[in-house]
Amino acid sequence: GLEGKLFAPVELTIVCALSVSLLLSLTLVPVLASLLLRVGAAHEPWLMRVLNRGYAALLQRALGHERALYAGAGLGLAGAVLLLALVGKSFMPTLDEGDVIMQLEKLPSIGLEATVALDLRVQQAVLQRVPEVQAVVARSGADELGLDPMGLNQTDSFLVLKPRDQWRQPDKEWLIDQLRAVMADFPGVSPAFTQPIDMRVSEMLTGVRGDLAIKLYGPDLATLNQLAARIETTVAALPGASDTLTLRNDGVQYLQIRIDRQAAGRLGLNAESIQADLRRWVEGQPMGVVHEDGRRTPLVVRGPQALREAPADFEALRLTTPDGPAVPLAAVAQLQRVDGPVKVDRELAQRYVVVQSNVRGRDLVGFVADAQRAVAAQVPLPPGYRLAWGGQFENQQRA
Repeated sequence: GLEGKLFAPVELTIVCALSVSLLLSLTLVPVLASLLLRVGAAHEPWLMRVLNRGYAALLQRALGHERALYAGAGLGLAGAVLLLALVGKSFMPTLDEGDVIMQLEKLPSIGLEATVALDLRVQQAVLQRVPEVQAVVARSGADELGLDPMGLNQTDSFLVLKPRDQWRQPDKEWLIDQLRAVMADFPGVSPAFTQPIDMRVSEMLTGVRGDLAIKLYGPDLATLNQLAARIETTVAALPGASDTLTLRNDGVQYLQIRIDRQAAGRLGLNAESIQADLRRWVEGQPMGVVHEDGRRTPLVVRGPQALREAPADFEALRLTTPDGPAVPLAAVAQLQRVDGPVKVDRELAQRYVVVQSNVRGRDLVGFVADAQRAVAAQVPLPPGYRLAWGGQFENQQRA
């Protein structure tokens, strides 16, 4: 797995280092010792003489109380095992990379122009109120290669920081708190903070950008969103939770067409023919391929862009009946605005939503154990729904 690919080079390096050390201690070190060390009479330093006297006395007393010695050793071993269970566990340590990434999650229904304008306002506020930030480089949506799928409501802001000796307080956690204070003035925008390499490694290993990813599986999107909101509230209240959020998947408006089959039948139309006509207006009708200078260009005929952006114009479309006369679309169908999801994510042949969280100030495994108990007690799942605890926690368990 990914854990093996990540840690196998480290294990190989340690084995090689130990093997080379053993080989040098048996070959090179004796030769160098014979050449560099002087030959002289053996003597024992005064410090070793003092230590040996104390050790000899202690050894005699220990050998005279064998049962107490074995009991003490056993109790020490048992105590070490108990303390081992209390030691925090994490998958990978968090390193200070110098810069910060501020991830912004906005309403899913936002457009490109609005998200660019909002990002610009955020960047100006950060530069004005947090002088430790030298520059901001932001990207909204997916890249040209499509290797990092993101919606237009998601923005990665790379914050280039000044040298630490120019900070008002040389503490990165304090700096992130200052950034959170700035983002508090932008309602509806959920910020999360990470680092460039840390973010990429998390995406590569786990597919999400947080230390912990709680995947909720189930058949109904509305129920999934409601349960995810309750899980987010429960996890965010735990000590150590940071940047807890649910990837928003609702709030987008769709134009839904409900065909009146009886009205369409009276005019000699059916639902299939109406849907085919509307699909040609919106998606287009392939008409052929144009060959020009060795290039093949598909030829598609469809309605104008304004038609897809104006519901009133779309409702005024006229459909040709089998008898010849044309009737408006409003005569055989109703157009309604409905709320729907941004996308439908599937994994293991099931729909799912993700609640992600970062962990600060405590170990990852202990935090997940507390989160599992809290979610099980406060968010009972209906039949057909289940949870999977992933992210770096999943990798730590496999490792």
